[in-house]
Amino acid sequence: NINKATEGKPEVDILDLQLNALEAGPVRNSGGGHYNHAFFWDEMAPPDQAAKTKPSPELEAMINKSFGSFDEMKAAFEAQAAPGAVFGSGWVWVCLSSDGEELKIVGTPNQDNPLMKGVADEVMFPILGIDVWEHAYYLKYQNRRPEYVSNWWNVVNWDKINENFTYVTEKKAGVPVRG
Repeated sequence: NINKATEGKPEVDILDLQLNALEAGPVRNSGGGHYNHAFFWDEMAPPDQAAKTKPSPELEAMINKSFGSFDEMKAAFEAQAAPGAVFGSGWVWVCLSSDGEELKIVGTPNQDNPLMKGVADEVMFPILGIDVWEHAYYLKYQNRRPEYVSNWWNVVNWDKINENFTYVTEKKAGVPVRG
């Protein structure tokens, strides 16, 4: 695990470990898993609270520039999260490109994420992500991943996503997570 892999080494923030995680064995799986899950849990809220949130005008403009509309972004995201699009288990992300000019949708296997060099064409900065491992949805949805993804939008806290978008736009860096 990540604790054993980093034992006796100077302490490094979990966010900083992501860049070279593909080359670092346990850091890739345990560290990626920690970062991804901490990110995932922070972006959700109870449905009644999430319903009161919406993309900021700045985020909405970037969504429209990148995908054409909010509905087109959701459709592309759901297609990337569909069974077979991410083989087996993994994650789907909406990310700011490294140049900050557009949003992109990226699927990653296992515990990988777009902050990891070599996962995608470029290192990107997630603003929104969903866990498509079966453990995330099986008890309620069994093998109905598309239904899980569709219903997940009802708990997305757009205030947090707006905060993520502002952070990555200004810093050109990944969003820090707890722990």
